[in-house]
Amino acid sequence: MAAGAGGLVLRPQPGRGRPGASKPTGSGAGFTDDPSDVTVLSDEDLQLDPVVRARAAEIAARLSVPKPKVDSARDRGAGHFASVPYRGGSDDIDLDRTLEMLAERPVPDDEDIIVRERVRARRSVVLLVDVSGSMKGERVRTAAATVGALAAELAQDQLGVIAFWSDAAVLQKLGAPVRPMELLDEMLRIPARGLTNVAFPLQLAAQQLAGVPPRNARVVLLSDCVHNAGPDPRPFAGRLPRLDVLLDTSGEKDVELGRELARIGRGGFRAIRTFHDIAPALGALFRDR
Repeated sequence: MAAGAGGLVLRPQPGRGRPGASKPTGSGAGFTDDPSDVTVLSDEDLQLDPVVRARAAEIAARLSVPKPKVDSARDRGAGHFASVPYRGGSDDIDLDRTLEMLAERPVPDDEDIIVRERVRARRSVVLLVDVSGSMKGERVRTAAATVGALAAELAQDQLGVIAFWSDAAVLQKLGAPVRPMELLDEMLRIPARGLTNVAFPLQLAAQQLAGVPPRNARVVLLSDCVHNAGPDPRPFAGRLPRLDVLLDTSGEKDVELGRELARIGRGGFRAIRTFHDIAPALGALFRDR
């Protein structure tokens, strides 16, 4: 989606839920059964504060540089074995495949030697960013840091990004080229809305990950988890291959719901207060697999 062009937004239709939707006594502020619909944000709705954008872009750019590969025992142990042409990285020869190649090429090149190497599977990650309420100050910087850090972590993988409030905007479809600054611009142009529907983006993430092998798929939720619109998000967390929760604690928050979503989603939980916390938290979550 081009920056400034308006965004595709999936929006629950008001007025179709049960009258007087119940509010649970425990974690979670309120559940409703409003169905979803599709609409488009108009250009008039898309605003961008240049000062806020400059500061957020600086943070995202600082974190979006991919880290150099480290040849560690953990890296060598990741992925699955495959028979590949020799490139100097393995001495575990696949004898049967190599003999087949030599039968055709009596004077072989290095690449005619077939070896067994671990091949890391391509990861597919959907980031869900809560932009409800007041999307400014520390929360803008935290969102920017998350986009930048994930863009670096997933330089060779697939990233999808969904911003949500009571509705949701798909900013990056899974598998599309990742351009951190354009993603950030789109996120900052979304007008802040009051309510938070955590269940809806979990459903959208499941749709984006349909067909991806579960061991290679995960969802990262950045939110205060103060759920006050839409159905109970817990059942939707359980339908995901893995759900990691970054709980924003810079304002109102629901720690209990955040922890429970991560537990049900078989993922990790990290409390985040400032953008400085993002990179270490993501590093810990991605090592835990």
